[in-house]
Amino acid sequence: MKPEIRFTRLTEIDPGEIVAHMSDPRLAAHMPLLTSPFDMSTARKFVAAKEECWRRDGLGHWAFLADNVYVGWGGFQKEGKEWDFGLVLRPEAFGLGVRISKLAIAFAKKDSRIPFVTFLLPPSRKNLGALKRLGATFEGDSDYNGSIFHKYRLGTETP
Repeated sequence: MKPEIRFTRLTEIDPGEIVAHMSDPRLAAHMPLLTSPFDMSTARKFVAAKEECWRRDGLGHWAFLADNVYVGWGGFQKEGKEWDFGLVLRPEAFGLGVRISKLAIAFAKKDSRIPFVTFLLPPSRKNLGALKRLGATFEGDSDYNGSIFHKYRLGTETP
């Protein structure tokens, strides 16, 4: 049976869970912006920054739960005039990525502020089949905070 997926605010998650998640070396391999140890202080600053997005933009990142167990975080962050979607799952939850992404994109399709979603993926990410199946198209490379990412775009407006 598939686990029940639920989105909640990052403030509902024990910061220690986020530290354990973000300290997994398998994540760092695909997160070029994760350049220093992720400790409790970093986790608190991270959650505060994501909450600031909610305050400023009315939307931000969630914590993802599968059967009420924290499996990762992600969501929408306004980058200029674009809404970027990010997804960072615990390695044991990688198989839930497509389901969580589809739920988030369904949310975006109902939100008139989001005519399209962008995805910034590090060059280390080679398996892009799920992204292509969602209908995202490659737009080119983009520099974000000094790191190069492959940028994809997915329209959310229905014809």
